[in-house]
Parts: sequence; C-alpha cells; structure tokens
Amino acid sequence: MPKVDLLNIEGKKVGNIELSDDIFAVEVNEDVMHEVVVNYLANQRQGTQSTLTRSEVSGGGKKPWKQKGTGRARQGSIRATQWIKGGIALGPKPRSYKYTLNKKVKRLALKSALTTKVQDNNIIVLDSLDFDEIKTKNMVKVLENIKASKALVVLADKNLNVEASARNIPNIKTALVNTINTYDILKYDTLVVTKDAVTKIEEVYA
Repeated sequence: MPKVDLLNIEGKKVGNIELSDDIFAVEVNEDVMHEVVVNYLANQRQGTQSTLTRSEVSGGGKKPWKQKGTGRARQGSIRATQWIKGGIALGPKPRSYKYTLNKKVKRLALKSALTTKVQDNNIIVLDSLDFDEIKTKNMVKVLENIKASKALVVLADKNLNVEASARNIPNIKTALVNTINTYDILKYDTLVVTKDAVTKIEEVYA
C-alpha cells in the first residue's frame, strides 16, 4: 500500500496514511484516460454553432440574369453558395456532441489518474479542512502552508465555508467525492484530499 504524509492546515506533518492499492496503486492506463478526457470535453460542448443555408438567407427569388446571351456564367439565384452573402454549403448546424462511455472505463480512468498523482508525489492529504467563516484569505493561507498553487481540493461532504472561501482563488477548484472526474484530476497540478475524503473515495470507487 502506498503511504503518504498526513498534514494539518498549517502544513505540518501529523502522521501517515496508507492508501488502498485498488484505487491509488493500479496499473496506469493512459489510453483509457485519454478516451475519458476526450469524452468529458465533448460532453461539455454546447453544440449551438449554426450557419445559414441558401434556403435560409434572404433574397434570391429572382434569376439574376437570363440564361443565355450575356456572356456570363449561368446563375439561378444570388443566394447560391458562390455569391457574396449567399448561403453556406455544408456548414455547422446545432447538434449534440454527447456520447456515453462504459462505467468500468470511467472508473479505470479515474483510478489511473489518482495513481499518477501518487506516483508523481502530487497528492496532499489533510487531516481536516474546515473554517468558522467564509474568508478567502483563510483558504489562501492553507494553500500557502501546503505549497499548492494549482490544486483540486476534494472534500468528503459539502462544506459551504470551504467551498465559498476557495471560489475566487485562481487555479483552485473544490469538488466532492462523488463529483470528481479524470479531467479535473489531470488538469490540476496538485490533488488535495481530506482524510475523510480518502476513506470515502476508497468506499465509493472500490
């Protein structure tokens, strides 16, 4: 079992914690992680881009000139695709980019991402994380103490004081155990997890 230091919010070591081999020490599968990240980004797309076809632009009801005798190429409408202000041929239309992946694939990718954080020593486990009030500078102080500048902070349960305190800090995101995803774990340099969140991760994703 991988063993990491257990820190308090002052950044001081208060003990060690052993992480489950089934979650934090699996064989890393980069192909699966890539597949899940691509899926995540595709599902975030709005798909609202749209262009007008020749049937949707205004005008063009009249043939611009007669078919023969002018010396110019024949034309049927000033809204054909080759005309300025004409319709767009084969342009994008609103569509959904969403598609689903197997749950086992997503889970394997998540475990692989967590394992990479452990292997690269980019995981910080806190014994607890809680504030008496909503104050951004409290969260900034904790992050300075543990030397985390671009981090995903994972909490076991909803904590308004912590979440609101971190909301306005650049490159910091908070998430609950049941909302973490492979993309966020890989995006942020450091994974900050509370001790309770580690326990819950091992229960939920085992």
